[in-house]
Amino acid sequence: MKNDTPEELNPDKEIGRLIDEVMSSSLTDEQYRKKMQRRKEVQDQRIAQAVPEKGLIIVNTGNGKGKTTAALGMVLRSLGHGYKVAIVQFIKGSWEPSEKRVFSNWEDQLEFHAMGEGFTWETQDRDRDLDKASAAWQKSLEYIRNPDFHLVLLDEINIALKMSYLEVEDVLAGLAQKPADKHVILTGRGAPAAIIECADLVTEMTLVKHPFRDQGVKAQPGIEY
Repeated sequence: MKNDTPEELNPDKEIGRLIDEVMSSSLTDEQYRKKMQRRKEVQDQRIAQAVPEKGLIIVNTGNGKGKTTAALGMVLRSLGHGYKVAIVQFIKGSWEPSEKRVFSNWEDQLEFHAMGEGFTWETQDRDRDLDKASAAWQKSLEYIRNPDFHLVLLDEINIALKMSYLEVEDVLAGLAQKPADKHVILTGRGAPAAIIECADLVTEMTLVKHPFRDQGVKAQPGIEY
């Protein structure tokens, strides 16, 4: 039976094995150095073989906090590189979040559209919610198709999809129209399986503890908005 050499192993598995081994306190300094050197060789080889650039479809979903916050971190990185960015908010529009005021410092690079009117239990008007979601999606399509914008954030669009304010097939068709180098982020809990399937990067935020649910603490400035 043929034995796997290090070169023939799955790189992820080999890196995992090396990490487990270097955590052992029984290694000598020389053994540690050699294993870390091998890890660097594997990582350098993976980087050398990687595709230089690709426009990504990114999904932040799950019941935990931080979906929009993580997306805004990518927005800041893109702005820092001088790229043009568009943000379309599907749900939280009535909050006028503090991020919108901060991002006003990049008016020449960033376009921000808060097109929702708040959470669905606040509007209590399904027809109006449908109209707002449709208008937000049409605005999103403009930015998705526009090659001048490097990154487009569709904030809480997964909620609109979950509530059937938008059709998944329409969103998939729209995403297929983006230029090859454009990144699109979709946030919100309950991302449909078809959206997850077409994405390049998916992160699920897991709720472990929450101050409102567990302690009755209201949303606070600087934390939730």
